[in-house]
Amino acid sequence: MGTNAALFLSLEHITVRYLDKTIFSNLSWDIKENEQWAITGPSGSGKTALLNTILGKFNIINGGIRYHFYERYKSSHIITDPYFNYRNLIAFVGHHHTFKNLSNTTTDFYYQQRFNSMDADNSPTVAEHLGITDIPALLLPLKLQPLMGKRLIKLSNGETRRVMIAHGLLKNPILLMLDNPYVGLDVQTRKDFTQMVNEIIRGGTTVILTTSPREIPAHITHVLTLDNGTITGKYTRDEYLQLPLPDESATDLPLIEAEKIASLTKQIAPPQFESIIRMEQVKVKYGENTILEDINWTVKPNDKWALLGHNGAGKSTLLSLVNGDNPQAYANKLWLFDRKRGSGESIWDIKKKIGFVSPELHQYFTARDKSLQVVCSGFSDIIGSTKPATAEQTAIAASWLEILGIADAADQPFKQIPESSQRLVLLARALVKNPPLLIFDEPCQGLDQHQKNHFKKVIEQLCEHMPVTLIYVTHYEEELPSCVNKFLRLERGHMI
Repeated sequence: MGTNAALFLSLEHITVRYLDKTIFSNLSWDIKENEQWAITGPSGSGKTALLNTILGKFNIINGGIRYHFYERYKSSHIITDPYFNYRNLIAFVGHHHTFKNLSNTTTDFYYQQRFNSMDADNSPTVAEHLGITDIPALLLPLKLQPLMGKRLIKLSNGETRRVMIAHGLLKNPILLMLDNPYVGLDVQTRKDFTQMVNEIIRGGTTVILTTSPREIPAHITHVLTLDNGTITGKYTRDEYLQLPLPDESATDLPLIEAEKIASLTKQIAPPQFESIIRMEQVKVKYGENTILEDINWTVKPNDKWALLGHNGAGKSTLLSLVNGDNPQAYANKLWLFDRKRGSGESIWDIKKKIGFVSPELHQYFTARDKSLQVVCSGFSDIIGSTKPATAEQTAIAASWLEILGIADAADQPFKQIPESSQRLVLLARALVKNPPLLIFDEPCQGLDQHQKNHFKKVIEQLCEHMPVTLIYVTHYEEELPSCVNKFLRLERGHMI
């Protein structure tokens, strides 16, 4: 590993607590100058927590961290700001954004807002958020030019990630930490991103990132493996790449009980429809930008569709027309559940018939919300609202948690359970009304391979036992459940 290089960062026998829980116990790790590290391990192993510990967000009750790069910086720079510390030299890019709107609050961002031009105007443009008019050379690999005038809330997943990284790099950090940066990026954007990380490293910034064992950028020199808060290995890149990939096949699922599902779904029988969705020459335009053009698409009851396309292809906008979130639905030839949009039905009539799962939903619930409350919120269709449920609704919600094997999460705060369990809670939330249409927008984002396989099997079993129509959005076709047999691919707003 080369012993002569100066130390960059040292974690010395640290024990870390967060929310009354010990996350790391007596953990030690040295990073030397010019080393670039990837951290891998199963979901819930402590990867994000380790980054947050380095950032100073968690309570170290034993041992300590030495920021050698900060000590060297202090010895060669005159610092006049009394509040200046090691954090000023670190940029952290997580995988959930915390954008503020123009009235400077984050909580006012609500899910439908991005498709509503009046509301979206309360969100700053990319240029305003970054505070720049010209793009410095450092940020060129991020391809920001076409985004500069766009409102933050209208960005696709991949575009959001690029803006968050740009925001981090504008701090000129000595250390850049990236948490799961590949999540939600399409194949081409992942390649571009790897190239960009390599550029950043070449420019002299030290990078630590968490990632899946299958996606380690070329300029990463070392890999740390974690499991359950414990370091299980420290390797050079070459040593690591010679190891067999971790076995991530899903363990056999307890079979979802068809009788239980049948008895639950009988309580709320879905009405019958000729077609679930019918679009004729649909077009969506914001100002000069055409987002969708000439979309002709019919979804019949019990169809299982995959919706595919690159970041920014128009998938989210297409879904917003179906979800009832986009006011431009009224200007188009669009029928949902056999009714033409604009013929007197309300947005809530539509939402009643749709179960929606997206990792983004996670951020619209508060730290106080218990998992059972989140599931019950599926009855009201208001994202983020957990108004009291009836006894009957609570019983149905609890039954779904039991069917999905996460009954023990019911009374736990939703944001404190593992990400894979959160996704199953959001699935239960989508299922409580027994909706005729399920929409999954990248439901496996942020899960490890084992959990993706588990989620996929759950969906396959549910589709076997329930008469449901499915639209599934993903960038990884191997995530698609085997029941999916129809494909709609978008490219720059057109069907291909």
